[in-house]
Amino acid sequence: MKLLIEEQVFTWRDRFTIRDENGNDRYLVEGELFSWGKKLHVTTTTGREVAYIEQQHFTFRPRYAVYAHGELIGEVVREFSFFRPRYTVEGADWDVEGEFWSHDYTVYRSGEPIVSIQKEWFTWGDCYVLDIRDPADEIQALALVLAIDCAMEQDNN
Repeated sequence: MKLLIEEQVFTWRDRFTIRDENGNDRYLVEGELFSWGKKLHVTTTTGREVAYIEQQHFTFRPRYAVYAHGELIGEVVREFSFFRPRYTVEGADWDVEGEFWSHDYTVYRSGEPIVSIQKEWFTWGDCYVLDIRDPADEIQALALVLAIDCAMEQDNN
């Protein structure tokens, strides 16, 4: 199953739609404009929240708590490295490997790929394709990828 994340170019806050491979709207991601730290809410097209990402405060490195269906599934943490960004998922048995700057990486659970992320080039705004192996992992994989994107954005600022 594939999901497409299309971020809008000129917005005051994070707000974008996630579509399936047929172009149908699946989820809406919306950030809180006036909040302490970054917070993203992922809802279905009917408005039911399925995931939540929240920046953790007072940490040396970027750290984001990832919730799916109201439960904490892990924390994405930027590892200390000099040349390339590296991220780990604490609290879950997931590993992340690849080229983060080019948005070409894969998330593994116990050595098996869960989701692969690739950036689509030559699009208006940023567009990413998530190739999710098992539909049962859809929400968790989506939330994890969004948390990694938040940590990368924090690094760039």
